[in-house]
Amino acid sequence: MFILHALRAAVVSSLACTALTAAAHPLAAQSSLPGRTTADRWPVKTREHVDLWLHGFAMVAEDSSLVPLFKRGYRAEMTKRRNAANVTTDLDANRDLLAQRLRENAGLVNAQFLPLYFSGWPEFEFAFEAFIKADGNPRDVSPREVQAQVALIAAAFSGKADRDFARRFFNSLKSERDRFYHEWWLAETKRRDGALEAVDTLWQRTVRPSLQSFLNRTQQGNGDLLLTLSLEGEGRTISEGKVKNVFAVTFPPTTDRAAEAIYGVVHEAVGPLVGTAVEDNVTPAEKRAGVADQLSSRALVRGGALLLGKAAPQLVNGYMKFYLHAAGIPNVGDAELIAIFEKTFVVPKGVIESIERQIAVSFSGI
Repeated sequence: MFILHALRAAVVSSLACTALTAAAHPLAAQSSLPGRTTADRWPVKTREHVDLWLHGFAMVAEDSSLVPLFKRGYRAEMTKRRNAANVTTDLDANRDLLAQRLRENAGLVNAQFLPLYFSGWPEFEFAFEAFIKADGNPRDVSPREVQAQVALIAAAFSGKADRDFARRFFNSLKSERDRFYHEWWLAETKRRDGALEAVDTLWQRTVRPSLQSFLNRTQQGNGDLLLTLSLEGEGRTISEGKVKNVFAVTFPPTTDRAAEAIYGVVHEAVGPLVGTAVEDNVTPAEKRAGVADQLSSRALVRGGALLLGKAAPQLVNGYMKFYLHAAGIPNVGDAELIAIFEKTFVVPKGVIESIERQIAVSFSGI
């Protein structure tokens, strides 16, 4: 997603010197479907540490985006669950201070990508505690693998006030995990086992085979597809070439809503094409004014529909209704669906035409 792209460029050099996917510690709670192997392309998985980190941001961040960064009503829903369990944690105690710092430095929202570079909670926790101990200085850390991980974290929290935020946020999440989230996450993901299997079936048997040539030609040939509890219309993506990528998308609550995860995938996968289209159709002055970021968000939604129309056209109406619902416009009938969708996510004709051309080329192999 384009409004969170800043961190991605900042951490490329840090990632080049180590393979963060080679875990030095036991994995945290996570799952994928039985019978799947490492040879499978884009396997469907869950990762507790990714869910926990994003949960923390969802509980403290304010958002007024057309398509929110997190599921509508997520904070209220989780507050209700925690109250029912009669639980309070350090995340409650520190919420006001954390929210204030996010308002002061909106760029901290980019730190949401960090857990996608780590294999599990123990590895993430080890690196983060090393970052805190070294006060963000990678040169004060060893071995080299952890040094690179600390450099990755330091790219997101560069100033003293931001490092204070990181320490307070991380310690709050440890409290949240120990007192509430870990047990809740295990129970909730187990409850959604059927939905996980339904997503995997739809993805691996229907959509991915049709989409694979596009993914190959856009340097997204393989990676991990993570189903994430706090997300809805906006996903989180890291792209590291043909083999190692991550799409974090919504985790549907029931089997009959499995397609919602696919909607998130095409929304994320079309990102490289949208970036080119927007770059070619906005002026430097518009970029400085923030027009490009706002346009990119809408163009991703429109581009996802165009891409899905190539890979699985039977899902396009559902996609449009899903993103309209995410934007706060539910219950749109089929007769008016396209008109309302295009009116809600307004994108200049030149950008749409550019995305269409790039999709056509990607599927044709030219």
